[in-house]
Amino acid sequence: MPTRLVELGWRIHLIAEEFPDDAQDIPDEAWIAYGLEHGWHPLCKDGRIKTRAHERQPLVDEAGVLFYLDNQQLPIAEMVRRIHAAQDEICRAATRKGPAAYAIGADGLRLTWP
Repeated sequence: MPTRLVELGWRIHLIAEEFPDDAQDIPDEAWIAYGLEHGWHPLCKDGRIKTRAHERQPLVDEAGVLFYLDNQQLPIAEMVRRIHAAQDEICRAATRKGPAAYAIGADGLRLTWP
């Protein structure tokens, strides 16, 4: 999926490029904080992050915005289509700052937290 987004003009920072083993041994709040501290906006497939206070804390601390797909079972082509179709909404939400979490769905962006 990241390669296809890059081909569409997105700038992507992969967690695997920053942490060993695709950050499997890194708590979610650590990689989220790392990305936010670098001015990045986390994009993930797991929306459950927004339900866990300790994983949301970096969003609060950094006034960050997290984006996630509302369906983890989609084919890659559909994931890419949804993300790319929501690009303008994503950019506007990122500019507004947070803390906030947004689901990327078939109909665009939806604020899900706070």
